[in-house]
Amino acid sequence: MIVGAALVRDGKLLAQQRAWPPKHAGQWELPGGRVEEGESEAFALARECSEELDVVIEVGGRVGEDVPLPGGKVLRIYAATLVSPGEEPRAVEHRAVQWLGPDDLDDVDWLPADRILLPAFRALLS
Repeated sequence: MIVGAALVRDGKLLAQQRAWPPKHAGQWELPGGRVEEGESEAFALARECSEELDVVIEVGGRVGEDVPLPGGKVLRIYAATLVSPGEEPRAVEHRAVQWLGPDDLDDVDWLPADRILLPAFRALLS
């Protein structure tokens, strides 16, 4: 299971730009990652956001449907908010992070799994 955070602040969604692997470098995705053995999905998501963005989040409800990934994995997205709303996430493991409004979502090159969820992201921001 792969979990992702639809992190929203001031009507904008946080996206991060991949640095690797070369095939996906430069593409954009939501923060998140693999649920390790013994972790809940919410704990894994909070851990990943701490590692990738150096922020503490609060995990909310599900966003959109599960998206099948190569190799039999599944991507599941949860709404999330920053515990300290004024804190600025930073790109620890990625090239860049960017807050995107509803009209900006089509301006970045999303990973295919995240692109499938654009309608759910728009609904979350509206």
